[in-house]
Amino acid sequence: MKNVNLEKVSGLVRELLLELGEDVERDGLKGTPMRVAKSLAFLTSGYANTPRRVLNKAVFDIGLNHMVVLRDIEVYSLCEHHLLPFFGRCHVAYIAQGKVLGVSKLARIVDCFARRLQIQERLTEQIADAVLEASGAEGVGVVMECRHLCMMMRGVEKQNAVMSTSAVLGSFRDDPAVRQEFLKLAVS
Repeated sequence: MKNVNLEKVSGLVRELLLELGEDVERDGLKGTPMRVAKSLAFLTSGYANTPRRVLNKAVFDIGLNHMVVLRDIEVYSLCEHHLLPFFGRCHVAYIAQGKVLGVSKLARIVDCFARRLQIQERLTEQIADAVLEASGAEGVGVVMECRHLCMMMRGVEKQNAVMSTSAVLGSFRDDPAVRQEFLKLAVS
C-alpha cells in the first residue's frame, strides 16, 4: 500500500471536524487534524508490512519439535466497521518442525495484521496462517481476547464484554490432546 498523504488526510479530518460543528481554529483543535492523520498512519501501518519483512530471516534451525507458546501479546487494532479501537491480548503457539521463529517476531506478526482496519475473527486467522507459513510448523494455535470500544462506547454499551476468538491449524485442529495442551498453557 502507498504511503499515507498526511496533508490530504489532515485536510479531510479538518473537514470532518467542521462538519461536526467544531471550531477548528480554537486552541485545543488547531493541531488536531495533523495529529489524527499521523495517528491513523501509524495505526494502519500494517498495510505497508508483511510477515516476510517482519521476520527478516529470523527463522532458526534447531532440529527439535516442541510446542512454543507466547502468551499475553498486547493487541491494539481498529474495527473496520466504526474505526474505533479494539484491544486485548493474543496467545500464539506452534509445534516446531525443526525450525523456530525469533520470539519477538511472533509479536511483530501480530502487529503486522493488527495495524490494519480489522475484525477480530479475521485477525486471529491471519496470524495463525502467517505463523504456519513462516515456521512450517506441524500445527498452530492462536487465541485472542479483546474488548471492543464500538460495543462499549456506543451501540449496546456493554462495558465488560470480552470477545474470544481462536484459530487452530494442523495438529492443533486434528489432535484434541495438542489443542488441550495449548489451551491449558495459553489461557490459564
